[in-house]
Amino acid sequence: MPKAQKGKSSVEKKVIHPYSRKAAALNRAAIKHERKEKWKSDKALRLNLIRDKLLWFQSQLDSGKFEYSKQEVCEIIERYLHRFDSELEQIELANSIKGRQGRVHFSRETVIKQTMERERAQYEGSGFEIPDIINSKHLKTFREWNGELKKLPNIKMRKVSPKGLEKKHTAVKETHADDEACEEDDDDDDDDDDDDEASQDSDAERLEDKA
Repeated sequence: MPKAQKGKSSVEKKVIHPYSRKAAALNRAAIKHERKEKWKSDKALRLNLIRDKLLWFQSQLDSGKFEYSKQEVCEIIERYLHRFDSELEQIELANSIKGRQGRVHFSRETVIKQTMERERAQYEGSGFEIPDIINSKHLKTFREWNGELKKLPNIKMRKVSPKGLEKKHTAVKETHADDEACEEDDDDDDDDDDDDEASQDSDAERLEDKA
């Protein structure tokens, strides 16, 4: 006959009291793990958004250029800020259909408009961050980037705003206006000279008639 097993046939799992120190420690560990996983997820999402942004700017590069002026960079940024225009037009077209109840893609439309407002405020404020394509060395590094996330630290970034361009354009316009004013003054001087010459000729003719 088989011998009878001593004690219990199986070890019962000890039940942890919900208000014990052990339960509190397990709860803290679970919260810490959840926060860590959320941080990893948010970081991965942020890095993917940065990569998509950089790839867009890389697609705009002219293979024949070795550096860009600030004016050219601002023009590229303006195109980037308007990248959602066609999608917004499609959403607006869909919502313009008669008989449709409610707005379609409302949440997507809201996110796009908020993104555009935020990026516009950054650009016209402290500056919009983009790869440094003004510097020829940094442009070369950015052009050779293959899109890998681990190589993102190699890409130099800089903030660009339209500040200064308006003053420059104003200065150019003022210079042109000054040139035109000088030309008008020269024309006036020439007209005065012509009037003086005509007056002298008239006086000479009267003297001849008297003679």
